[in-house]
Amino acid sequence: MADQAVPLDAHEWVSFEDPDEERTWVFDVTFLTSNWTCIFGRGCQGVLTGPAEDLEQGCCSYGAHFIDAADRRRVEKIATTLSAEQWQYRSKAKKGGIAKKNSAGESVTRIVDGACIFLNRPGFPTGPGCALHVAALQRGQNPLELKPDVCWQLPLRRDDSTGDEGHVTTTITQWDRKHWGEGGEQFHWWCTEAPEAFVGTRPVFEEMGPELSAMVGKKTYRRLKAYLSDRDRRVAERVPLPHPVLRRR
Repeated sequence: MADQAVPLDAHEWVSFEDPDEERTWVFDVTFLTSNWTCIFGRGCQGVLTGPAEDLEQGCCSYGAHFIDAADRRRVEKIATTLSAEQWQYRSKAKKGGIAKKNSAGESVTRIVDGACIFLNRPGFPTGPGCALHVAALQRGQNPLELKPDVCWQLPLRRDDSTGDEGHVTTTITQWDRKHWGEGGEQFHWWCTEAPEAFVGTRPVFEEMGPELSAMVGKKTYRRLKAYLSDRDRRVAERVPLPHPVLRRR
């Protein structure tokens, strides 16, 4: 029967309590153990209304949303340290700044020549890509130390919800087209729903280990890795996960 078929969009999740605070962590195991990887410049079609692989804009076409004023100030300060050799639009940033308010009143990076002001275009000596990313690699830093928070987190998504009693549930999952609202429906292509992007050589939880650690904390990340390692063993031995009460016996 068709209604008994396994849903094609089914995901496996794991949750555990935080020993140090009133929080439950929930992780999308299906995505974190997948072989998704960023394919910017290697088949990424971008997020415009039609295929635009040749533009090599990735998800930078509409600029980056700053999560708060501190995020914006941090990136503004870092921008002043970039050289003209690292950043194609440095001179325009010096004249007009890197940020603006969009129609919804949100603080975002400026759009220059059809994409984020930090995006170096094809033909620039360092090659296409984020100037902040380029600078981080040249300095021996992880790009998450320089880029806006939403940029280094993608396609990971963190959602915090607080219950009536103050308990927080934090969910880490993939950023889907739906999370962009109406604008996401206009994307011709989105990487977490494109098989072309699932070609990595390591699972996401390892490939994006620094990003996950920054998002949830080192201790929680270690607990997640321990669970996933134990899960690999159980899957190999075909042993299901017992209820927590039974595991304490």
